[in-house]
Amino acid sequence: MNARTRIKSLAAVGMLWMAGMTGLSGTATAQTSMTLSNWVPPTHWLPKEVLLGWTADVRQATAGKVSINMLPKAVGSPPQHWELARKGVADVTWGNFTYEPERFKHVWFVELPMMGSNAEAGSVALWRTYEKFLAGNDAFKGVVVLGVAMFGGGQFHHPSKLIDSPDDLKGQKVRMGGPIQKRLLEGLGAVPVSAPATKAYEMLEGGAIDASLHPIESVVNFRLNGKLKQHSIVPEGLYDAAFFLVMNEGKFKALAPAEQQAIMKVSGEALSRRWGKAFDDQNKAAEAKMRAEGHVFGKPNAALLEQIRAARDAALKDLQQEGPSFGVKDYAAMVSFYEQQYKSLAK
Repeated sequence: MNARTRIKSLAAVGMLWMAGMTGLSGTATAQTSMTLSNWVPPTHWLPKEVLLGWTADVRQATAGKVSINMLPKAVGSPPQHWELARKGVADVTWGNFTYEPERFKHVWFVELPMMGSNAEAGSVALWRTYEKFLAGNDAFKGVVVLGVAMFGGGQFHHPSKLIDSPDDLKGQKVRMGGPIQKRLLEGLGAVPVSAPATKAYEMLEGGAIDASLHPIESVVNFRLNGKLKQHSIVPEGLYDAAFFLVMNEGKFKALAPAEQQAIMKVSGEALSRRWGKAFDDQNKAAEAKMRAEGHVFGKPNAALLEQIRAARDAALKDLQQEGPSFGVKDYAAMVSFYEQQYKSLAK
């Protein structure tokens, strides 16, 4: 090979190398990496079965152009997670709407008594209700809502007695987690004690509470089944909890339109359905486990159920009157739409 030929060959190799590096550089700049703040232990079923499954779906749907990585620990407390996403401290967060109760009165109705015990149906119904009535509401600005979920109804749980009648609640100190539960317990003559579910075991151990409110799955997943042996099941739930998964709006809008569409294809109703079904599966498995352990399950009597129903109706009436103040002109119409959707999905 003469000198001229050698030079040409080296030049050709150099051009190929530069082309390859340009291609790699183009690929790198086209990729977007986002953070997800999760505030429950990474061993909990929710990040394992819902959040990580969704992030895998996003990566696949965007052909690897968008990756969402769960942070090793939360960047704030659970009630801060909506704001953390809105301000861009984390790109994606999840939480409970009523951790900020005054901000999200829009969705209080789904946490009221007897709104449904099928978490999958409730989650999809809530997503459809959000899209139809709330997507343009000012309270939801600054983020893109990617999914919502219900846990399928919380219940009364007691160490030694079945809460059967109104008298069984008089003066009982009951752990609870939100404003709707507080109002309900006060109306029933109980003493509400606000504390996270993670504190229930030590509070029961120390006598700080007599009973606790949880969905069925949480009794097992928070290792309370050794303490709480009696379970009073209110048909269609004593209360519920409404969850969200959101992304910072600016981060979402910075994505290419095709990537936005790909993310929403695996989010929205699809994610809400996945999330709700996971709650249903967990509730069923937990109940089966506790029944096998000899736990007692029962239903409150007619008098207690009537009091619970009356509390629900009073709360809905108040929300209807307040609705216009937070941008929902006809709260009753929104509730009716949700109930219709739920019934059609829960069949």
